[in-house]
Amino acid sequence: MTPAARLSAAIEVIDTIEAQRIPAAQALKEWGTVHRFAGSGDRAAIAGLVWDVLRRRASSAYLMDEESARARVLGMLRLERGLDVEAIATLCDGGRFAPAPLTDAERKALTERSLKDAPPPVAGDYPEWLDPYLEQAFGADRALEAAAMASRAPLDLRVNTLKAKREKVLKSLGHLGAKPTPWSPVGLRIELSADARNPGIQAEEDFIKGFVEVQDEGSQLAALFSAAKPGEQVVDLCAGAGGKTLALAAMMQGKGRLIATDRDKRQLAPIHERLSRAGVHNAEIRAPKGEADPLADIRSSADVVVIDAPCTGTGTWRRNPDAKWRMRPGALEIRLKDQAEVLDRAVGLVKPGGRIAYITCSVLPVENSQQVRAFLARHREFSIAPPDQTVTVLWDKAEDFTAAALQTHEGWLMTPRRTGTDGFFISVLRRKS
Repeated sequence: MTPAARLSAAIEVIDTIEAQRIPAAQALKEWGTVHRFAGSGDRAAIAGLVWDVLRRRASSAYLMDEESARARVLGMLRLERGLDVEAIATLCDGGRFAPAPLTDAERKALTERSLKDAPPPVAGDYPEWLDPYLEQAFGADRALEAAAMASRAPLDLRVNTLKAKREKVLKSLGHLGAKPTPWSPVGLRIELSADARNPGIQAEEDFIKGFVEVQDEGSQLAALFSAAKPGEQVVDLCAGAGGKTLALAAMMQGKGRLIATDRDKRQLAPIHERLSRAGVHNAEIRAPKGEADPLADIRSSADVVVIDAPCTGTGTWRRNPDAKWRMRPGALEIRLKDQAEVLDRAVGLVKPGGRIAYITCSVLPVENSQQVRAFLARHREFSIAPPDQTVTVLWDKAEDFTAAALQTHEGWLMTPRRTGTDGFFISVLRRKS
């Protein structure tokens, strides 16, 4: 397919998403089923265009002063891909399988209009109902913070120190452009341009041998801030597919007891193969069975309980732009309840002097600092570990990280704009001895 034909296909998919109100992944899959002639490169390129439109869904329509699928795609090419009007006109030449030529109104919009006077939800590309929450988090900078969450994320990898050293993996993945991450001492980053295909990291020998795992640097840092140590008893209470379980295992150097569980046993399905590939031998996977508590024997004995809490995922919008437009206020209320419940559950697991590492991939204060304050009001035996002490694990980078991240009394908030990571919040809560 030509670039122009791919553009036409993207317009078609966006129109389907808007008209049928279905997830982008479903619309792309259905398009591929009907158009089997499209190769893998074509499908990847079309998907990239669609995801970029969803990243810029509000601002592209504002720029074009129109909300059609075509307008959103044209506006995205200007805002996200950085194409000028002539480059866009070349793609839209009306030829076979190409979009129709630009109208005079479209040319004028692409040339003269900007986001200068756009309201924050438009400039930042987020649903209007979330504006009060983001204003609470970032104030007048909310549009800038949200805009950074709308750009494409890099591919971050965590080097598995149970099997490899970063310097060695850095050399072997040099052909992919891998570089050290700014903060994490075990991270690698592969920058991706707006129209670049994701590298097939799962086919790389370093991945197959368990030397690296895909994990955003913010997630790596959140695990590091828990300060899990060799010989400790560590519980990963919301383990899911095991990303932080693997990071914790490496931090523990295979020594001690690591227990991973999740209330939804289906989420745990990938964890067994991942642990095996990573060479982790000190982890127990405890899936829930009926009404029985899989952690019934862990009473006031854990050194660390890590809670990668269920949340809205607002911090991961770069990777899942479809999610922000499908998010509804009711989902936030459910997540707040889930977070309170899992925090309260952790209390019975932590020994005196032990700690809870509360983590979300959200930037909303109601899920972060406010949730921590509510927990402390319910459980007076806990206090907040000073945030400036939790970053000492970064050694020589701690001072720079402190200047970059957003620090509250309750913990740290990382964002794409501030730290170049996904949006992550981390608070460490210590139980009195």
